[in-house]
Order: sequence, then C-alpha cells, then structure tokens
Amino acid sequence: MTAERQTAFIRSLDQGNTAFLNEIEREAREAGVPIIKPETQRLLRFFVQMRKPLTILEIGCAVGFSALLMSEYGPPDCHITTIENYDKRIVKARENFRRAGREEKITLLEGDAADILPKIERPCDMIFMDAAKGQYLSFLPEVMRLLSVGGLLLSDNVWQEGDILESRYAVTRRDRTIHSRMREYLYQITHDERLETVILPVGDGVASSVRIL
Repeated sequence: MTAERQTAFIRSLDQGNTAFLNEIEREAREAGVPIIKPETQRLLRFFVQMRKPLTILEIGCAVGFSALLMSEYGPPDCHITTIENYDKRIVKARENFRRAGREEKITLLEGDAADILPKIERPCDMIFMDAAKGQYLSFLPEVMRLLSVGGLLLSDNVWQEGDILESRYAVTRRDRTIHSRMREYLYQITHDERLETVILPVGDGVASSVRIL
C-alpha cells in the first residue's frame, strides 16, 4: 500500500470536525495559512479527549484553528494559552476566538515565543508545539520547565516534508540549519530520561512525548 493510498483511506474514515471548525479551516487554506493536516487533527482530538488536559499551551497559533479544535474537543473547564508573533494572524485569531465565543477559554499572547515562554509560570498538562521548526530545540528547556509530570508534549511537522530522513547534504543549503536543529531536537526528546517519546508517521510527523520524571 502506497503512503498516498493509505492517507486517502484514513481520511475517508474521518467524521470531520464541527461546521464552524470546517469553515475556519477553509478560510485559512484559501488565505494560504498553514493548518495542521487532517490526520494530525484527528490525533489532536484523540489526545485531548483521552487525556482531558485542563491547561494547554500552544506554541504557534496562526489563525487559531488548532486552539479552537482543542477547546472544542477538550474538557469544558480546559483553558488554552497560545502564542503568535505575526500581526495579521493575531488579528484573525482574535476574530475567530470571538466568533466561536471562546475568548474566555483561550488566551492569546502576542510576541516571540522565545521572549514569552520564560514569563509563563503556570504548569501545563499538555503542550502543542507548532511554531518555526528551527526553534523547537531552543524552546525545549522552557517547555520542559512548564510541562507537568504526566503531561503530554506534541511536536508537529517533525518530518519536514520528508527532509528529516535525508542526509543534510541532500537537502538544500538554506534548509540545512533547520534540518540539523530538528534532528538534534528529535534526539533530545527521545534520549531525555524525563520523557517517553514515540514518533508517529501522522501528517508531516508528530512526536508524542509524555513526561515521566
């Protein structure tokens, strides 16, 4: 079975999201805003319903689709803090949160995650990493500080469209730094004794890590 056929079959079984989330996704795709792939959406829904996190931190909000999805399928008393640095996306995310009536359940922090993360004090039951791929490694110390024991860290797009499987010399020169940083990030989260990590071939690759110590 080819990867394309496998993906198509899995997508054919998905019941999809709510009509409102589908609308937000359509608008984002039409505007060229990157949205998590359908398979990753299903995985995210699965985890928030299974683990029922009360505090979620999202690094990389874009227009708010993932935050809204987690808020929709998470427990009623779940609160999400999400970070975004791009002005135009911040405006759209706030509009989407207002349209969804989720302004009280989702807090959007504006600015660079590198500056914001050290200021966050509340421990998190779940962290969803979906920001600039070259920054995952630099965010990791703060992520580990914030992640509760028993908490879940999900890191999206770790395959980098397949580039991560290639030698650094097989990727374009401009992508080599990101390639090496992501490989180091994956090494760190799979060799850190505080984490139990599995890398899932879902969407563009999702690393799922549980903090055990």
